[in-house]
Amino acid sequence: MVAKSKTKGGLFELDKTVVYALLLAGVIRTLFFQPFWIPSGSMKPTLLIGDFLFVNKMAYGYSRYSCPFAICPIPGRILAREPHRGDVVVFKHPVNGTDYIKRLIGLPGDRIQVKDGMLYINGAVLPQQPDGTFHELNEPQGPMGSMPRCANAPVPPGGDCTAEQSIETMPGGLQHKVLNIENGFADNTPVFTVPEGEFFFMGDNRDNSMDSRFPQSAGGVGFVPFDHLVGRADRIIFSSAGPSMLAFWTWRPDRFFKGIE
Repeated sequence: MVAKSKTKGGLFELDKTVVYALLLAGVIRTLFFQPFWIPSGSMKPTLLIGDFLFVNKMAYGYSRYSCPFAICPIPGRILAREPHRGDVVVFKHPVNGTDYIKRLIGLPGDRIQVKDGMLYINGAVLPQQPDGTFHELNEPQGPMGSMPRCANAPVPPGGDCTAEQSIETMPGGLQHKVLNIENGFADNTPVFTVPEGEFFFMGDNRDNSMDSRFPQSAGGVGFVPFDHLVGRADRIIFSSAGPSMLAFWTWRPDRFFKGIE
């Protein structure tokens, strides 16, 4: 009888340990990291549809999105760490609350403009160095089956879809790749002056991104307040080109644990 009681007690303790571990994992996930699956091509070539990553929610301190249950060390207070220009950031759309991921271009007080497809910050153009051609198949991508946009359109199904690729250098020397598909509406913009406490974002796939160049009234992002920033994306953990992560034949092993630049 004693042995049986100890067995039941041991199982009970094991169950409690599992429950505590799951609760701890949930708290860590809620406070520190958030998984994010790339659903669109607005950040190509940096991020591809089907990339899976964790967002560092503590990169910029505490906000109402990193402390949803008011269990921060100082509830109700934002402890700010300044975002850096060039960071790849997940944020909440200021109107509908949808998660977006874009590159941080403009800080409070900056003047941002695009002229003839070139980005200007505070009147200075960001140099771009040609970096060959970005290639992908013209076929459905990801769970939503989105089709890529091609600079060489029309492209038959399964054909080679291309875009011009360049390396853009930001103030301070940070470099990242950008794509050009066409000379479109957003290649020439007015000057945007970023308000205090807000930020300006753009996608690296410049002709396929509804970002801060577009007003919120037209479905764009507009300016994004600090407390809408969820966190910084630093590394791709996993990547699948197919409709599901279970489709192992579509995995991209070369992108596993790849740093985000």
